[in-house]
Amino acid sequence: MAMEEAVSDNTKGLALAVASSAFIGASFILKKIGLLRAAKCGARAGGGGYTYLSEPLWWAGMTTMLLGEVANFIAYIFAPAVLVTPLGALSIIVSSVLAHFVLKERLEKLGVLGCVSCIVGSVVVVMHAPEEHMPNSVKEIWNLATQPGFLAYAVTTLLLVGTLVLFFEPRYGQTNILIYLGICSSMGSLTVVSIKAIGVAIKLTLDGVNQAAYPYTWLFLMVAIVCGVSQINYLNKALDTFNLAIVSPIYYVMFTTLTIVASGIMFKDWAGQSFSSIASELCGLITILSGTILLHTAEEGANNSAALLPWPLDKGSISWCISLSSDNLLKNVEEDYFVALQSSPAPV
Repeated sequence: MAMEEAVSDNTKGLALAVASSAFIGASFILKKIGLLRAAKCGARAGGGGYTYLSEPLWWAGMTTMLLGEVANFIAYIFAPAVLVTPLGALSIIVSSVLAHFVLKERLEKLGVLGCVSCIVGSVVVVMHAPEEHMPNSVKEIWNLATQPGFLAYAVTTLLLVGTLVLFFEPRYGQTNILIYLGICSSMGSLTVVSIKAIGVAIKLTLDGVNQAAYPYTWLFLMVAIVCGVSQINYLNKALDTFNLAIVSPIYYVMFTTLTIVASGIMFKDWAGQSFSSIASELCGLITILSGTILLHTAEEGANNSAALLPWPLDKGSISWCISLSSDNLLKNVEEDYFVALQSSPAPV
């Protein structure tokens, strides 16, 4: 009976995880369409505008993403993380396929190879990641959060985010996808550990152990709100500025990697792991890094190809001028023709 119940719980967790990936993958498409429509009515999100807040499709995307995150959260109750977390990669496939058919965004072969590398590396890391140790109280989580290791990670993350926002975003935010997604993923890792603390508090409270009296519960809630809003803001900027087929896998890779690192440092997940498991995780991280580089290279190659066009054909007209100085007209057509671009002269 216990085994049947366990199998049933795993089935529920699997179904919820798949549904979560479908919701999250579709949410990228809805939000992207909402951002594109909002850009026609006001300042783009990539330029600091917030017109998208009045766009219904953007809110539909946010609602869909919220449903996906809730389904993902509940999935962890029924199934182990090693089953649920790798299925997050399905959201990349869903968003990429929908982007191809709905947004007409094309992913080159190098980008496809990068996607595959990212997914394989992420799955390897997650499959060899250690099992979680659920704390017994919010106070216990607070003690873990105030240990030197995680404090160093949190301070480093905040300094990195501050540097990216103040110095790199104004200069390279519109051309380098890693700026927006670096900020988004870094804040997202802090959001996850805070959300986990809130989840523990809710679970314990429902079990009869009230956690609302602890100030740590409300502090974790504030951190989750601030980091979550920042994460959504910069994800919107990335979606508005760059191709969805590139944003989705890179965001998944960076967010998953930093979340695993943050959780490992805070909850000491790596304690007692075998050397082979640690080596497998490192190999997975290297594969993820390689895939990220391939995706970034694919994006730069597409942009460079567009920039190397001989002239903007949509801004001028082409005239075929044929010399008639010879009696053999066909010979002149073959040997003496040239193409001239008639465009408006540049302003002085």
